[in-house]
Amino acid sequence: MEKLGVIGGMGPEATSYFYDQVVRHTAATCDQEHLNMVILSCASMPDRTRAIETGDHAGLLAEMRAATAALEDLGCGHIAIPCNTSHYFYDAIQAMTSVPVIHMPREAARYAVAGAVAGECDFDPERSGGLFERPIRRIGIMGTDGTVDSGVYADACALVGAEAVVPSAPRQRDVMSLIYDDVKAGREPDLDKFDRVLAEFDEGGCDRVILACTELSVLGRYRAMPPRVLDAMDVLVRESIVRCGAPYRA
Repeated sequence: MEKLGVIGGMGPEATSYFYDQVVRHTAATCDQEHLNMVILSCASMPDRTRAIETGDHAGLLAEMRAATAALEDLGCGHIAIPCNTSHYFYDAIQAMTSVPVIHMPREAARYAVAGAVAGECDFDPERSGGLFERPIRRIGIMGTDGTVDSGVYADACALVGAEAVVPSAPRQRDVMSLIYDDVKAGREPDLDKFDRVLAEFDEGGCDRVILACTELSVLGRYRAMPPRVLDAMDVLVRESIVRCGAPYRA
């Protein structure tokens, strides 16, 4: 098995959740069957949405360069970044290292269109005929302003023949409040905000919804997600385990 490198701390609770999920979903019967992992909790990383909105990328990319260099020096075979917004900078980050960086938005879109359901250990998006009765054409995106405005999921969805649908301005404020006022602030999330966004996507004819922020992944601790909701974090967990050569457990 190859060693997994993680550029985390964006935010810390989401990184903790990612690590927990990798451990839970690795089919291991002893310590030695789990992945070796190096987790860098880069909590001082500049805010990704602010960097996108201001165009000031220098500080963020300097932190990413230091992180990728450290993980490469430590012999990591793959790098995971449990932060959707940071993938706006994916090309620049991948150019910094020879270690493959998993592109979470592209993988999430691929799984969504193929009909992936979290927890299916034998699921292969390349071979699956799909798990839904109709093709997936419209995908609702719940992410930060930076993720939504940058178009990183619009591009990822377009690559697999789907349209990314973003919330209206009031519902996007609900999403941002869930992320920043609730999860990042260490408060229990107000799930009424989540329900309002999901209802709007349903009214807009979305076939699937992607939780495109790792803070939103934490909502799974408070409520089981409907089958139409795909958590990008679940996809990153599965891809991290499988690419590093360990068996995945549902």
